[in-house]
Amino acid sequence: MTLKTGPGTGPSAPPRKRLFVKTWGCQMNVYDSARMADVLAPLGYAPVETPEGADMVILNTCHIREKASEKLFSELGRLREAKKAREAEGGRMVLAVAGCVAQAEGAEITARSPWVDLVLGPQTYHRLPEMVARAARAAGAVIETDFPADQKFDHLPEAAAPQGPVAFLTIQEGCDKFCSFCVVPYTRGAEYSRPAAAVIAEAKRLVEGGAREIALLGQNVNAYHGEGPDGATWGLARLLHALAEIPGLARLRYTTSHPRDMDDALIAAHGAIPSLMPFLHLPVQSGSDKVLKAMNRGHTADEYRRIADKLRKARPDLALSSDFIAGHPGETEADHQATLKLIADVGFAQAFSFKYSARPGTPAAGAPLQVAEAERDRRLQEIQALLREQQEAFNRSRLGMRVAVLITGPGRHPGQVAGRSPWLQPVHAEGPLSLIGQVVTAEVVSTHPNSLAARIIESPRGGEHSGDPPNQEKAAA
Repeated sequence: MTLKTGPGTGPSAPPRKRLFVKTWGCQMNVYDSARMADVLAPLGYAPVETPEGADMVILNTCHIREKASEKLFSELGRLREAKKAREAEGGRMVLAVAGCVAQAEGAEITARSPWVDLVLGPQTYHRLPEMVARAARAAGAVIETDFPADQKFDHLPEAAAPQGPVAFLTIQEGCDKFCSFCVVPYTRGAEYSRPAAAVIAEAKRLVEGGAREIALLGQNVNAYHGEGPDGATWGLARLLHALAEIPGLARLRYTTSHPRDMDDALIAAHGAIPSLMPFLHLPVQSGSDKVLKAMNRGHTADEYRRIADKLRKARPDLALSSDFIAGHPGETEADHQATLKLIADVGFAQAFSFKYSARPGTPAAGAPLQVAEAERDRRLQEIQALLREQQEAFNRSRLGMRVAVLITGPGRHPGQVAGRSPWLQPVHAEGPLSLIGQVVTAEVVSTHPNSLAARIIESPRGGEHSGDPPNQEKAAA
């Protein structure tokens, strides 16, 4: 993902420096990339669409997916030529590697790619202006991989480029869970929650900038425990109630959650807050208690089932999404079948699934009983086949339903707009671009494996919450 080009600077404006940012991974990385652009804007940097001719290139990396390092070094090899071309023009390209791979492998990055100028971890990008100045003076690379999450949020500028109808807002970083397969505690550090007042203030600015939906982000977002304006510690439920009071904010979401932090107050919030969308990403990873224990997840399969039941009792039309890992070390065929049973029992509107891939430094990487590659592949295919069947069935269940759609941009074809349903499904409909940023009522006329086609039947009316338009039918996932 790349940052979009900003507005023109006008004929009388001074020349701008060109900034290209490429983002891999989660929505938190997307948020971080946008904030890095905000931090660099006072230095004259403006986003561009391609790295060629750029004055600065930032690769914002993710360590979760397989072969993350290989993808990074491949990209750095291509950028070396673009950097040389920029120098041949008499200019300079500052090349930076940010994010979780930078945090985990900073020294190796500069050793293998000495043309990299900056290496910065995800908690240090507020210091980018200082790092850029140091890079201009330094003979070698500048490396910053500390963990001052509190300092980062204290020093970010209040001014931020508008994100559009859907905006992302990081409220929590880091994780204390130490799942056996995960690098997040090592690359993002311990859990840190932003003060509630700072989150609310940023949310208001996002709404003033045109956001109608805000997705709250965190590596373990429902572990949020920020200081409230009243001096008390606020949980995520209390924060959601406060955010729901912001005028003009039609929709709220949050991701990613952990079952261990799904408390009763948060479950109740799903039934009490109309603007909290009926869609929740709640990773379970496995349906086997033995594997869940080996993963250090801290919950059982039946505890996950009970949480799902409570959520659907609070909000009957709630749809669940999840994550699954096939072939974690020690997983047997019986464990795999237990995962398939949990999927069948719970039912998911969508999900992400991966075969286990070792991450250096994590406990599972050196665990005995590693599952053979071919067996991991087979199990993953069976998991994905069942999840795909459930997703298609969920989409078909929307056929003929009147749903609220937040229009987020133009569609693929002329005269078409695109948006999202309350259940995060992509929706396409015929309509004018003037509807962008509006919540419309639309009737679903056809369904596809990954999207819906709809007919807009009602223009937006002020004050109507987007999760519950007139005549909308209720359906559980």
